[in-house]
Amino acid sequence: MTATAATAAASAATAAAIAPAPQPESSGDAPIRTVRSPMPNRARTKIETKGVDVFYGQKQAIFDVSLDIPEKAVTAFIGPSGCGKSTFLRCINRMNDTIDIARVTGRIAIDERDIYDPDLDVVELRARVGMVFQKPNPFPKSIFENIAYGPRIHGLARSKTDFEEIVEGSLRRAGLFEEVKDRLQEPGTGLSGGQQQRLCIARAIAVNPDVILMDEPCSALDPIATARVEELIDELRTNYTIVMVTHSMQQAARVSQKTAFFHLGYLVEEGPTEGIFTSPREKRTQDYITGRFG
Repeated sequence: MTATAATAAASAATAAAIAPAPQPESSGDAPIRTVRSPMPNRARTKIETKGVDVFYGQKQAIFDVSLDIPEKAVTAFIGPSGCGKSTFLRCINRMNDTIDIARVTGRIAIDERDIYDPDLDVVELRARVGMVFQKPNPFPKSIFENIAYGPRIHGLARSKTDFEEIVEGSLRRAGLFEEVKDRLQEPGTGLSGGQQQRLCIARAIAVNPDVILMDEPCSALDPIATARVEELIDELRTNYTIVMVTHSMQQAARVSQKTAFFHLGYLVEEGPTEGIFTSPREKRTQDYITGRFG
């Protein structure tokens, strides 16, 4: 695939989601220190999944996953490559619908509403559940238009002033406005990698989602940009429910309040992040976080 085609494909995937350098891994037996804010007591369940199976044709990729995801907290999915983390994540805003051979069974509910209800508007669902992909993929448009695109197609703004307020507010929440306020009409693709990813986060929150899904949002970024995005994630969780896939256990420990460990398509263990990393119940979890496999 050419670079142009790859960019177009990435932009198309992002449009579907909103339309009508990595940290070192752990080794040895030393526990990973957690530094993120703790999960509030009695956190309300925002997303409930029960008995979820995912198939690609005849091949089953996810097996009987049941998981509650708390509101206004960061939930991290960890596990080795190919274990089903991203496949399960994409079930939450029905991005797997874009794959002809994909089939999802079981129940996934947001605020107790089954998102696979045939009467549910998928376009509205994807506005409510934003998505940030592994590699920054700004549209080939200006910084301003990258943010204004979603509100425009969802009818969230009518006047120029409305759009300007949404764009500025979204960029501020993503910690990017002061860096780009004098070049809003310049291409988003001209920003640095870390700035592009924050632009993509701003684009996701411009349509007022309840939930933000992040599929390895820092894997293509250098350590400085990664730290900035992690700080942003911790800030955003006060207003949004965030679910993220990460290969970095250190990152999961730093930013999440709940962690779910996947292996070979199964949810092996889930719970408060500190407990997962300091006193896991399952041997497979212990082996993974101490670097015995992965």
